[in-house]
Amino acid sequence: MKEEGQQNHRGRDIKGVKRKPSTHEASEANQVWTWDITWIPEPVKGIFYYLYVMVDIYSRKIVAHEVYMEKTSENACELIKRAVLSERICANPLVLHSDNGSPMKAATFKATLENLGVLPSYSRPRVSNDNPYSESLFKTCKYRPEYPGRGFATLEKAREWALSFVRWYNYSHHHSGIGFVTPHERHNGEAEQIMKNRQKVYETAKHMNPQRWSGNTRNWSLPESVWLNPEKEVQETAITKLNSVQERRQVA
Repeated sequence: MKEEGQQNHRGRDIKGVKRKPSTHEASEANQVWTWDITWIPEPVKGIFYYLYVMVDIYSRKIVAHEVYMEKTSENACELIKRAVLSERICANPLVLHSDNGSPMKAATFKATLENLGVLPSYSRPRVSNDNPYSESLFKTCKYRPEYPGRGFATLEKAREWALSFVRWYNYSHHHSGIGFVTPHERHNGEAEQIMKNRQKVYETAKHMNPQRWSGNTRNWSLPESVWLNPEKEVQETAITKLNSVQERRQVA
């Protein structure tokens, strides 16, 4: 059987080929967005509203959101149009990453993306980790202390709460993934100056009271680029580059 090549997978038993996740790099705002839909409960068990959220992976800013009664491609089309207009990026290249839900892969939504010049990107089937920014955002949303565990009484109440959460997240939340600045500050290019000011404060404090530090002050530099599902080689290169920056700061 080996000589005749009969020991391989054949016909319907052909082994599936593992597909690599979509990899994208963002070196500034409005280059790569991810989006997803999550359910939020009503008081009646088994009935839900649906929260649509689009987030920029570079700045973590929520660029668009809305709560709807149902999951449809028409709602998704309305949201992406609103997001592109509000960010004024109609002529700029943009990647929009999502999972494989029916609103994401509907022909109507794909046509809308094409008209807007947006390149669609999709997770691998049944792999939630391919969309980590949206998944992390939803966890932050549902673990807020004021999140109503018993559900929202009306659609208007759900939309009011979602709006207040987005305002807090974009303008008040000091995000650990972007050096404890707000997504708004990172999105608008204010974060670099904030980091320089922090570095000066720490260096001054160490100079005035050196016994408080056993080593160097905290590194407040921000990464030059952000990756969605980076390949192993890219991830290792980024870590090496960050370590070299920290070493140069220590020498200085």
